[in-house]
Amino acid sequence: MKSEEIIEEYIRLIEKYPEENRRGAKRVQSYLDHSALYYQRHSTSRFYALQIPKVFTKEQIAAFEKITETMHGICCKVISEYLHCADYRKLFPFSKELEELILVPNQYDGLLPMARFDIFYQEDTGKFYFCEINTDGTSAMNEDRIFNEALIVNPAHQRMLQKYSMKSFELFDSWADTFLELYQTYEKAEKGRLPQVAILDFLDNGTIHEFEEFARHFQAKGMLCAVCDIRDVSYRDGKLFTPQGMQIDAVYRRAVTSDIMKRYDDAEPFLQAVREQNVFLAGSFCTQIIHNKWLFYILHLERTKRFLSDSEAAFIEEHVPRTGLLEKSDDFTELIANKDEYIIKPLDLYAAKGVYAGVEYDDAAWRGYLEQHASKDYIYQKYCPQYRTKNIDFVTGDGSVQNYINMEGLFCYNGKLAGIYSRMSAGDIIVSYKNERTVPALVLQGNRKDNI
Repeated sequence: MKSEEIIEEYIRLIEKYPEENRRGAKRVQSYLDHSALYYQRHSTSRFYALQIPKVFTKEQIAAFEKITETMHGICCKVISEYLHCADYRKLFPFSKELEELILVPNQYDGLLPMARFDIFYQEDTGKFYFCEINTDGTSAMNEDRIFNEALIVNPAHQRMLQKYSMKSFELFDSWADTFLELYQTYEKAEKGRLPQVAILDFLDNGTIHEFEEFARHFQAKGMLCAVCDIRDVSYRDGKLFTPQGMQIDAVYRRAVTSDIMKRYDDAEPFLQAVREQNVFLAGSFCTQIIHNKWLFYILHLERTKRFLSDSEAAFIEEHVPRTGLLEKSDDFTELIANKDEYIIKPLDLYAAKGVYAGVEYDDAAWRGYLEQHASKDYIYQKYCPQYRTKNIDFVTGDGSVQNYINMEGLFCYNGKLAGIYSRMSAGDIIVSYKNERTVPALVLQGNRKDNI
């Protein structure tokens, strides 16, 4: 069965029972509004508002698994080359302070414990293009969990479950297991003893409820786990401590590297423990090599192709958009003449902040953004084809069928696909704080009955 056929079945049920589904949409929204989906005092659930979840076939999941494993392998080769070759390090835009942190050995078996590979996936052909890669602070596991819980009050989905078996992804226990497996390879791990774990971020900028959910799953596996502000930990006698005095053996780092570098002095006790290699850190600072958007430029260089296999080089050529640094010296002729084919992004921000796509602006406005952001740590990139699927919005829309662009985030836990973060938008790009519509991701397991 194809994805579009599943969508058409949802639409048929919604159109057959419109008032039932309109009422159900309000119940879903109420469920989300009273859930843990809050970020910086506002609810991310306001971006939900769509009635049809993303249901992937087993064949599509197999394709996502291959994409994840291939890209993870390439990323680990890039990190390794950076760590071992000074000439390669010079190609990256990192400060001396950051480079020193990146070069601190992590002392466990794994260079990229967690990532989310965001892709534009063409469901009809199987073609795909990478949008970006998140490592530090990879998030949204709690969104997928709660959105899936909300499906219990979605009438069309409940009717679909009478005919089809569907499965959601589990993203919390699986990470706790992965984290523990990596810790057990850590050179300084005390054999036979579970680590005491701290989840660290700048809590005024963190998704606290998600951290607390992870902490519950760590604790359920027998590990003491605390959620702490990275500025509040202390370091003495070669050991890192929470404000409450718990010794920290292992850190699940949610603080993104760019935030740490901006508040470098505030995080000094944590950084000292890292420099002196006295704490297990997942992920270590070498993940920044992959997190920075300059990676897409690096991947296309002949210097990178030297250590990739032919199949990996072909994978990059086909699926990673061409990227360049936006320089003040550029005349922008190519970018303006073909503005609909380009997008510009900051090198190291997140949540789609500061992203501009030429397709959304006229020539004058587009040139203005190019000139405004040139030589300010911005890249230009080929704009990837967007795949659109049908969906219905009863909450902020009129309940009619509309087309939405899609982006899939492939959660990668130590090289393996762990789940999918699925987002949509009625516009030409997906901006988390502006037009994003998150929908729950499911896998079709098979038929239950032949009728509903």
